[in-house]
Amino acid sequence: MPKQHTYVLGLNTYDHDVSACLLRDGAIAFAIAKERITREKHASGFYKEVIDYCLEAEGITLDDVDLVVRNSYILPVPDMEERLAHQDMPGFLSFAERNEAEKHPLFGAKSDKVVSISHHLAHAYSAFAVSPFKDGVVMVVDGVGSYRADAMEPYPSDEAGSPLARESESYYSFDDAKLECLKKVWMEPARGLLSDEFYNMPGLGALYSRVSTYVFGDWNKCGELMGLAPYGRREQVGHLLEMTDGRLHVPFWSEANRQPYLLDSGSWDKSPAMRHWEDIAWRVQDDTENVLLARARWLRETTGAKNLCIAGGVALNCVANGRVAREAGFDNVWIQPAAGDDGIAIGCAYYGWLEILKRQRCFVMEHAYVGRPYSDAEVAAALKDFLVRIQVEAKRSDNICRDTAKLLAEQRVIGWFQGPSEFGPRALGNRSLIADPRKAEMKDILNSRVKHRQAFRPFAPIVLAERMKEIFEGEEDSPFMLIAKPVRPEWRDKIPAIVHVDGSARVQSVRDDTNPMLYRLLKEFEALTGVPVLINTSFNVKGEPIIETPQDAVSCFLTTGIDTLVMHDTLVTKTRMHKVVAPVMTTFGDVATIVASTTQNGSRGG
Repeated sequence: MPKQHTYVLGLNTYDHDVSACLLRDGAIAFAIAKERITREKHASGFYKEVIDYCLEAEGITLDDVDLVVRNSYILPVPDMEERLAHQDMPGFLSFAERNEAEKHPLFGAKSDKVVSISHHLAHAYSAFAVSPFKDGVVMVVDGVGSYRADAMEPYPSDEAGSPLARESESYYSFDDAKLECLKKVWMEPARGLLSDEFYNMPGLGALYSRVSTYVFGDWNKCGELMGLAPYGRREQVGHLLEMTDGRLHVPFWSEANRQPYLLDSGSWDKSPAMRHWEDIAWRVQDDTENVLLARARWLRETTGAKNLCIAGGVALNCVANGRVAREAGFDNVWIQPAAGDDGIAIGCAYYGWLEILKRQRCFVMEHAYVGRPYSDAEVAAALKDFLVRIQVEAKRSDNICRDTAKLLAEQRVIGWFQGPSEFGPRALGNRSLIADPRKAEMKDILNSRVKHRQAFRPFAPIVLAERMKEIFEGEEDSPFMLIAKPVRPEWRDKIPAIVHVDGSARVQSVRDDTNPMLYRLLKEFEALTGVPVLINTSFNVKGEPIIETPQDAVSCFLTTGIDTLVMHDTLVTKTRMHKVVAPVMTTFGDVATIVASTTQNGSRGG
C-alpha cells in the first residue's frame, strides 16, 4: 500500500520547554510541550513523551516519519547527546530518563533523516513559515541562542567576535519560503560563577531575565515582571539598556541595585524592597519597549516591508508587542502563539519541510488548538471513579453555552475544558478558567479560590472579534493574547476585572471559525448582560502547567474553589460529600496524584 502522507517531526530538546510538532503534508497535525504531560512546569530532559503523544494522536509510528529536525540552544543536538552519553548532567537528562534515552532510536542517531539546526534559525521558521504573509521581515529576540560557531544561516558580519558569543537578536527578510538574515546581535561570553553566566550576558532578553531573577528569584518570571512594571515610578532607576547609533549597550549593574529577593527572606509581598522592585520593573520594561521599537523601525525603514513576524521569548512581552504594532509603521504584525522555546519545535519542523524537503508553504496558523482531542468517553471515565463520583454531580446540557453563560452571570468561576489543548503558554479558551469581568472583586475571587498568585497580576479578557475595536484601542488583531491594548475609557467601569492599573488589557479576540464553542459562549453572555467580554485565565494553579487531560481538569476542580467544571457538554458540580472527602484526601496524600491515579485505574478497568 503506498504511503499516504509525508510527516516531519520537529523537536525542542533537553533544556526548558521540551516540545514536539508533527507536520502532516506541511500542516501542523499535533504539537505539545512536555510540561503538559509530565505536569512539571517548563519541563526539560528527554523528549520521548512528546514524540509518543504526537505519534499516537496521529496513529503512526516513528518509522512513518520522513524527517526529524531538532534543536537544543545549549549545543547542537549531536554534540549535546555525545556529552550526555558519558557525563552526568541531571538538569538536562535525569537519572530516571537516562535508561529510556539510551534505548531510544533518536538518541545519538546518525542518519540523514535526523537533522539538527541552530536556535534563532528555528525561531525564524516558527514565525514566518506559518504566518499569513507571503513576504515580510522577522524579528527574533530571546534570552540566549546558539553559539556563533554553531549558527547555520549566512549572516552579515561587520565585526570580529568570539566563536563563543551567543545569539541575542536576529533579523531576517523572507519572500515565500526564502529566508535571508539581515542582522545578528551577539552577546560575548560573560564571567560568572558556575552556570550563572547567562544572567550577566549583555543582551536584551538576558537582561530582562536578570531583573526577573533579581525581583522574583526566578529567571523565568518575565511575565510577572511585565505585570509589575506599571506600578513603578518613572525614572527612579538608571537605564539598564541603552541604544546609540543602532548599537545596544548594557551598562554595568549598578551598586544601587543591591536588594535582591532571597528565597528564604520571608514573604515577597511584604518585603521592604517592594517599592524598589516596582521601580526597576518599570525601568527594564520601558527600556525593552524602546529598544524593540527602535529595532522594528529600523527593519521597516531598511527593507520597506509591510509585514512583521515576531518570535523568541521576548515576543511574549505583550505590552512591548502592542507598542511595536501601533508605532513601528508596519501594516501588519503577527506573533507566533508559542513564541518561546516550546515553539522551536514548529520552526524545526518547517525548516525540514521547506529547506530540506523543498516543499511549498501551504499552511497558516490561524489558531493554536493543536493538541490531541479527547473523546466523550474519556471525559466520562474521568468522572466515574469512586473517589471522584462521590464528590461530584455530572449533568449533560442540551445547550452548554447558554447554561454556562447563566452561571457566569451569577458570578460563578468556571473551569472550561473543550476540544484540543492550545500550544504555547497562553490558555486560549480550550483549557481556561472563565469568569464575569463586570465586578472588580472577581480578580480577588479568582486569586483566593484558584490561582493563588500575586494580587498585582492582571487577568486577561476574551472578546468577540467584531466588537474588539469598540472596547479596546488599536486596529491590530490579537487572536493569541499577545498584544496589550488600552481599554477605552467608556468601557473601563463596565469590565473593571480585566483592566490593569495602567488602563490596559492583554486581549484575545475570538472568532466563530477558529473557536465556535467559545464564540457561542461569548454571544450567550452578551445576550444576558450586554457585555461581549469574559475573563479568561489559564486552567491551573500557581506553579503548575496548564491542564491537558480530563483527569487534570477533574483534579484541579476538586482541589480548588472552582464552582463548576464544564467538560464538553457536561456540567460538573461538587456535592456535599466533597467537603468531607477533600480534607481526608489532603491529609493522607497528594490529592491530585490520588485523583489522577484512581481515575486512570478506573478507566482501564471499565
